[in-house]
Amino acid sequence: MARVLVIDDEPDVLLLCRVNLQHAGHEVFEAPDGDRGLALAREVRPDAVVIDLMLPAMDGFELLRTLDIDRPTADVPLLVLTAKARETDRVRCLRGGADAFITKPFVPETLVETIESLVAMNPADRAARRAVQRAAAEAGEA
Repeated sequence: MARVLVIDDEPDVLLLCRVNLQHAGHEVFEAPDGDRGLALAREVRPDAVVIDLMLPAMDGFELLRTLDIDRPTADVPLLVLTAKARETDRVRCLRGGADAFITKPFVPETLVETIESLVAMNPADRAARRAVQRAAAEAGEA
């Protein structure tokens, strides 16, 4: 069982994530904006964070960068779940520290499988994967 923080301002998306992640046996925490999401991430120390890009207060790009470099959350897997489907958005997320990127509308099973895969990954392997993804994004190969 993983502790998963979902940060999204759409109540329907929060509900869909919560129901499916809880059904898979995970504990779910929710935040409706970036500021509260960051505070909750620091407080509960989740095993994974799901981040929407279009958030009030602090947008998802800024939140992603902050979680990636913030000492208490730097090793936490970050999954972006967004309606922004452009390649430039995906590349920007990888540069910002995202481990995975899923576009809305999404298949709930894909969300659960991706979270479980990221959480199961050895932290050193995940850090190496993140570095490779970031380098590829910087080189325009992502």
